[in-house]
Amino acid sequence: MTMRIGVHVSIAGKIYEALERAKALGCNTIQIFSRNPRGWQVQGFDKSDLSRFSELKAKYGIAPIAVHIPYIINLATPDDRLYRRSIEAYIDDVKRADLLGAEYFVTHLGSHKGSGEDSGIKRFSGALVQILKKAKPKTTILLENTAGSGDSIGYKFEHIQRIIDSIGNSKKIGVSLDTAHMFEAGYDLKTKIGFRETFSRFDELIGLDKIKVIHFNDSLSLLGSHVDRHQHLGKGEIGLQALGRVINHPALKDAAFIMETPKESDKDDKRNIAIARKMCKKR
Repeated sequence: MTMRIGVHVSIAGKIYEALERAKALGCNTIQIFSRNPRGWQVQGFDKSDLSRFSELKAKYGIAPIAVHIPYIINLATPDDRLYRRSIEAYIDDVKRADLLGAEYFVTHLGSHKGSGEDSGIKRFSGALVQILKKAKPKTTILLENTAGSGDSIGYKFEHIQRIIDSIGNSKKIGVSLDTAHMFEAGYDLKTKIGFRETFSRFDELIGLDKIKVIHFNDSLSLLGSHVDRHQHLGKGEIGLQALGRVINHPALKDAAFIMETPKESDKDDKRNIAIARKMCKKR
């Protein structure tokens, strides 16, 4: 089996150009935004662009495709106006992911803005129930763990467990696990014992089968720092040996490994992809 390895790719220009960039980089899976992630304004897709996107996806064998939620959406907010607007925007973005034929929709869990973790988790869960009912997604929504900076929720596996349990363990809900965020949140991936304990705990609470995407990032920040700063593979605090244990975990053999590492040029992405592929044991 060929491991699915890729990076987050720009959607500048036509949406299908993201696939051309991915092909040039050597990706066989990618993550994209479906629109500007920092604004509420959304422009509809051109039908011919969607058709071309579908053609290139099949031609290049790039799958799965993960669409990432815009940064402005906050489903954990106590602000009712922002909450309603976030739900509406989320439904629209899920539908956009479906139009692209994206297998996954990656979702940060938002910020409780001082209302408390319990409140934030309850707000997020309630929003997700509404979204699943109204959007009826074909794509699978993936909950992403966080580093735990500020008022964010999702830095503990228990947060994700509570959300999944509250919506009835839907088959349309999975997990996108970020290695840098785990480490920064205090999960020790660097030692063999810490690695085993971390994944054993996740399996106990949620189930390793729920992991569909790995955001495969080294960390510039220290263990338990709660500071979200990604680094090139092998250049951070986690290191190649520990990251190698992650990418070769037998329970993750079908997951897509997508890097969100610093990028000054395409050379950075190509180098990280090559390192990730070199890590993989032959299967």
